[in-house]
Amino acid sequence: MAKIENITFMAALAAYLVSAALYFVYIAVKNGKVSKAAYTVMFAGFVSHSVCIAVRGILAHRLPLTNQYEFATAFAWGITLCFLIFVKKFKFDALGAFVAPVIFLVIGYASMQSKEIHNLMPALQSNWLGFHVSMAIIGYGAFGVAFGVAMAFLLKDKVHGKIAETIPDEKTLDLIIYRSVALGFLFLTLCMVTGAIWANNAWGSYWSWDPKETWSLITWIIYAVFLHLRVRKGMTGKKAALFAALGFVCVIFTYIGVNTLLSGLHSYK
Repeated sequence: MAKIENITFMAALAAYLVSAALYFVYIAVKNGKVSKAAYTVMFAGFVSHSVCIAVRGILAHRLPLTNQYEFATAFAWGITLCFLIFVKKFKFDALGAFVAPVIFLVIGYASMQSKEIHNLMPALQSNWLGFHVSMAIIGYGAFGVAFGVAMAFLLKDKVHGKIAETIPDEKTLDLIIYRSVALGFLFLTLCMVTGAIWANNAWGSYWSWDPKETWSLITWIIYAVFLHLRVRKGMTGKKAALFAALGFVCVIFTYIGVNTLLSGLHSYK
């Protein structure tokens, strides 16, 4: 089983890299067959990735979401899932050139982590684990898509020719950013609520100002401000794109930065 996990993980890693390369070729030549090939390879990588995560769960006899390697690979899986949905819904093939590299970097980070399986501490042996972490995966995945679209928005005025032609108009980009942030915000909110309930059951307190809790709150506030300004003040354009990019930087720090630089109850090993 461990061999199957390794094979499917490496297959997903390779597929995401090839897909990213094909998407770059697509924006350079604007050939529909290339974009279809890129999407197909990405989807194949996602299937292999899903099998990898399932096999990991079987090997660990639990949900594979409790250490640095497991969450990083699940994080990449979440971005891929949201990407596959959004790219089809909005017919934005060039989005892959901005999101696929992010997926590859996240799963590449996972590949550098220890795959050793550890037993869960008693506090983590709860049904709330699945609810809490799965909400984070989908939320972070949606924010990853918003980041990719934000990069496309910010670069649109700086590119010309066939590359510019593959990127939708600013109104469409703004709509995708808004919807992906709204989706991510919903799941991040659910993540924090389920986490608070779980924390109270495990440690007798809904909130302890643990570093990851604090940075999750900061991330939540940034996206809440984004949605407030978007809905109430009509914020669009470059400011909205910059907000979406800033929010994802906080997402990355909440996961990687906190685990690397700060210690606490949520620090993955």
